[in-house]
Amino acid sequence: MLVQQILNGVALGFIYILVAVGLTMVYGVLKLLHFAHGVIYMVGAFAAMIAITDLHLPFAVAILFAMVVAALAGMAVERVAYRPLRSGHPIATLISGVGVAIFLENLFQVIFTSDPQPFPETGVNVSVIHLTESITFTNVKLYIILAGLVGLGLLYAFLKFTRMGIAIQAAAQDMRAASLMGVNVNRVVSVTFMVGSALAAAAGVLVAWNFNSLFPTMGAIPGLKAFCVVVLGGLGSIPGTIAGGLILGIVESLSDGFMTGMVIDKDAIAFVILILILLVRPSGLFGRHVEKV
Repeated sequence: MLVQQILNGVALGFIYILVAVGLTMVYGVLKLLHFAHGVIYMVGAFAAMIAITDLHLPFAVAILFAMVVAALAGMAVERVAYRPLRSGHPIATLISGVGVAIFLENLFQVIFTSDPQPFPETGVNVSVIHLTESITFTNVKLYIILAGLVGLGLLYAFLKFTRMGIAIQAAAQDMRAASLMGVNVNRVVSVTFMVGSALAAAAGVLVAWNFNSLFPTMGAIPGLKAFCVVVLGGLGSIPGTIAGGLILGIVESLSDGFMTGMVIDKDAIAFVILILILLVRPSGLFGRHVEKV
């Protein structure tokens, strides 16, 4: 039972990682809490549904289509909601992000209604893998873990070996200095939103497929938990985001498996663990402690 719940938690953790890594990148570059990120997760799921039902695309191509749509949506959000306010007060950009999220959720409710909809048939049969007599694992969860590993590998290669990836790292260290050295900061920010939104869309599609359900507010809770993952791992730290996502996913899965019937919800237990860790390490697991002057 313990191994079963840990495996389930790892799959859940990779969902949180795919969503949270975009938030980490945005915060690393802009020092901005991107509250509209959860709604991009939802946009990706609906884009995949449209690709399968209306465009008749194969499932793998539909995921890529959803990632492209979400990437464009993320860039549009940055261009419309954040860039004009970049030099203003941080609260203004935060409120702008919340406003965009509310607007897009209501727009999708008008278009698709607020009722949960089944995810369309993908042509990929859901099967159960028996690791032992008592430990099982669905192929969907295996695909989630593989998607997370591939996404993180591609992200590492992009940041490490491409000029744009190096420019993103430079802007994350000091945006003003990077701008003085000739880095096109606006392009760097747009690409950061693009990459983060594409990864969040992949997570949204896989979750909608796994639970056979999608609805306009489906990104609210994953978006909130992604913020918790970012804070738990350390703001701006991608390794911290990976560790935080796995910890939150495993803790949530263990609480769901071993604390059923309790008054406290599994989400509440996960947040209690988050608070306890932050009490010991306020800067997060991989965050840097800055001394006050």
